Amino acid sequence: MTTLSRHFVEFYSPGTFVSESTVKEIDSWDVDVAVKMAREIVERYNARPYGFRFVTRERGPDDLDSRVSARSGTYFLGGRIETLADVEARNDPKEETLRYNMQANNIERIIVNDNSWRFTGAFNEGDVLLDVKLDDGRPT
Repeated sequence: MTTLSRHFVEFYSPGTFVSESTVKEIDSWDVDVAVKMAREIVERYNARPYGFRFVTRERGPDDLDSRVSARSGTYFLGGRIETLADVEARNDPKEETLRYNMQANNIERIIVNDNSWRFTGAFNEGDVLLDVKLDDGRPT
């Protein structure tokens, strides 16, 4: 018997305390297809995806369950990248916790995305910023 593998895309949307996620099967790690799929994702409170990542899962003939064999960085659906220096230079009192967390956790870059609710998170090595803006789903 051979090893079986399948590809998935996991979409991330702003949540109350942690990000909401939706996982869908996909034929391959195709960014354009994933962006089209993202346009159809709406989570609680009309939250729209700020990003996604690809995952490949495999199961061998003797495996009880599948395992993750490959994972991409996060593809962010628009937004802006800011450095720790940018955040420190603003010295905005409302960003005190952000500055502290970036300094304490050695986070050099963040992504700020407003596809629906604002999401701010680490922008890591291997992550990609796409030039995409989703309709926020709110009435105009």
